[in-house]
Amino acid sequence: MNDISITNNSFLRQYETTVAQSLAKIEYAAQERKIFLTKLVIPSEIKDPLFKEAFIRAVLEDIKEMELRVVPTSPEIASFVKKNRRYKEMLPIGIRI
Repeated sequence: MNDISITNNSFLRQYETTVAQSLAKIEYAAQERKIFLTKLVIPSEIKDPLFKEAFIRAVLEDIKEMELRVVPTSPEIASFVKKNRRYKEMLPIGIRI
């Protein structure tokens, strides 16, 4: 479950991926050179326990490629960043989680 194909739907301001005909998404708000990850939605049909981390990782990698700072306001995403130190460097200066 490491290779997840994600789409940045900038019109709806969310990252999306489809698994088992269900749409999982991470909603965001963009501001200057920062992106606020505000909400994680994973449908109950997606049973894979590793899916959530793989999806968050794929989104963070995409944001990293765009050289944006990330502010995880969603508790699940903030917890993921806290556990995965390599993403902490993406936080804006002065933001701690």
